[in-house]
Amino acid sequence: MKLTFWGAAGTTTGSLHLLETDGERTVLDCGLFQGRRAEARERNTTWPCPPESVRQVILSHAHIDHCGNLPTFVREGFGGPIHCTAATGDLARSLLLDSAYIQEKDAEFASKIRRRRGEMPVSPLYTVEDAEAALPHLVTMGYYRTASLSRSIDLKFLDAGHILGSAICQLDVSENGRPVRLVFSGDIGRGRNAILRDPEIPSDADYLIMESTYGNRRTDPVEELRGRLREIVTQVADRGGKLIIPAFSVGRTQEIVYQLNILFNEGELPEIPCFVDSPLSANVTQVFRMHPECYNRPVREIMLHDPNPFGFESLRYVQSVDESKALNDFAGPCIIISASGMCEAGRILHHLRNGIGDPKNCVLIVGFQAEHTLGRKIVERQQKVRIFGEEHALRCEVRVLNGFSAHANADELRDFAFRVKERGGRLRKIFLVHGEADQQEPLAAYLRDLLGIDVIVPARGDTVELTG
Repeated sequence: MKLTFWGAAGTTTGSLHLLETDGERTVLDCGLFQGRRAEARERNTTWPCPPESVRQVILSHAHIDHCGNLPTFVREGFGGPIHCTAATGDLARSLLLDSAYIQEKDAEFASKIRRRRGEMPVSPLYTVEDAEAALPHLVTMGYYRTASLSRSIDLKFLDAGHILGSAICQLDVSENGRPVRLVFSGDIGRGRNAILRDPEIPSDADYLIMESTYGNRRTDPVEELRGRLREIVTQVADRGGKLIIPAFSVGRTQEIVYQLNILFNEGELPEIPCFVDSPLSANVTQVFRMHPECYNRPVREIMLHDPNPFGFESLRYVQSVDESKALNDFAGPCIIISASGMCEAGRILHHLRNGIGDPKNCVLIVGFQAEHTLGRKIVERQQKVRIFGEEHALRCEVRVLNGFSAHANADELRDFAFRVKERGGRLRKIFLVHGEADQQEPLAAYLRDLLGIDVIVPARGDTVELTG
């Protein structure tokens, strides 16, 4: 059996890996690569094999860098099932339609600017119609249930604790009677999440494909986040500025709102209006309410006396375009939470375009920013950044709270790998994906010494043989 690493190999976006066994092809994740426009277009339309030759897709979770290229995959020939958890299926339906709509609108807006400069217009990677065509392929199943996907693959989902519905994918694969347990971590949560359960540990793994986003980085302690958020909100409110928070619509937005809700209930939030400017975030929050089975016990207990932990008196979910535009002229301090989390598309671009030039304002980064994205350039505090093809001076304050990231940090990843090795003692190799070199190489070196096994950092296109 062969495993080919195609996306999120040496980078943190565009997750996609190809498993070939017993004459069948299975794709693990089908994510959108985000970065420079030309490179992104090329990567998002190039596959390790013809899409029509793939039997099935196994989806770890609904973040766009893991599911966002499914419409392209289906349009170009894939016709099989996409296996995921129930919550992931509900989230993916909203995210894929929203991604397509945003791509159409962003291409339309960018083309308008390009035409003024005498340049050719741009087209979206895929359309709403393409996204709609992908949705019937979603096939959901619960955690802990073993499903036979083919004559050679059985699948079980374990909770990854990353976002709602996220799963560690445990695949029991056989070829010529030789069994192998392959575990694909997807993205691994930190544990102690404000809303979700802790990541679970698979047993008896022979091979582990593991994310490494923060493989060499410590992040803020979870316990300190609410206090630091309160401090930042207070400082921005006192100077009359806008606090602009780019946040993924799935997971990060709900966690920020949940923390603000607690501050409000405890009387520790300044009198400041808060806007969640993302129709998708509003839809996703409804999906959160539909899946309390994914919550940890403290949240379930809080909901006994606060049935709506994702809403409070000064919070408003913005739906219409006109309401969103009106925020540009909003007088006085406010909080604006908007997608996308890496500032690559959507309404956040308009808020940044109108707000980053004012020193009273603050951009609060609460998640990982991939290389070459606008979010990374803001974190690096570049003097000028390009938004919709035009340069804008970055004069506002920039703050980073990386503890809100849904990714396990270096210590948590090491602990996860150690516990997988301990549960059964069969682990032979680890493949580190979904990370950049400065994060992956130190983690790989540490795990080799800790576990005494081979730890590989594959490049895009690398193929390995898995033996029983």
